[in-house]
Amino acid sequence: MTSSSAPALRSSAENFPNNPAEEHVLVVPTALFHELGLFQGFLPSPESYLRVLLDPAYASYRPRSQMEQDPSFKQLIPYCLFRWRGELFHYVRGRGQGESRLHSKRSVGVGGHVSATDATGESPYLEAMFREIAEEVCVDAPFQQRCLGLINDDSTEVGRVHLGIVHLFDVEAPKVSPREESILLSGFSPLEELRRDKAQFETWSQICLDGALDAADRG
Repeated sequence: MTSSSAPALRSSAENFPNNPAEEHVLVVPTALFHELGLFQGFLPSPESYLRVLLDPAYASYRPRSQMEQDPSFKQLIPYCLFRWRGELFHYVRGRGQGESRLHSKRSVGVGGHVSATDATGESPYLEAMFREIAEEVCVDAPFQQRCLGLINDDSTEVGRVHLGIVHLFDVEAPKVSPREESILLSGFSPLEELRRDKAQFETWSQICLDGALDAADRG
């Protein structure tokens, strides 16, 4: 397997809680995001944002239960797409998936929170991204990956407390399969077919089906 460079977070020890009673997730102040440049939808070429958002001077780990209800912080979420010859991996979120507000929605994204427990290697962000992928799906094919951009959606309750970092994995074979029982009705389908059914998807997936993948093709 090969992969291109992706954003890294080098964090100092004081950012990590001692023996937390619950999961602590990576967040940045929403005010900082606004200072960098508030947008709605998809933003390509995110390097200038990520240099700041993943800087341990601004990022911190806080209790997930609090952050889910606090729009003064944005939780940073790797959101990974898998593409094979113009077809995209997709699935339906079952009730076992973590975010209850997205249950029964269709999705093209795999990923989740960056946790304080991911800080065991060179890049906690990448550790979290590949951990989330490995927990949710089996990728049994070589791939190339790149970071496409950011997703922000302040129009929904879920979106107001999350900021997505979109990665595209171009796989050499359509060998992506679910590990979690809550990932239902999965498979690869042509992009145009998924776009016709766009209203069935969660908001972030709808944004990816439009702007993110268009930006990838232009790149």
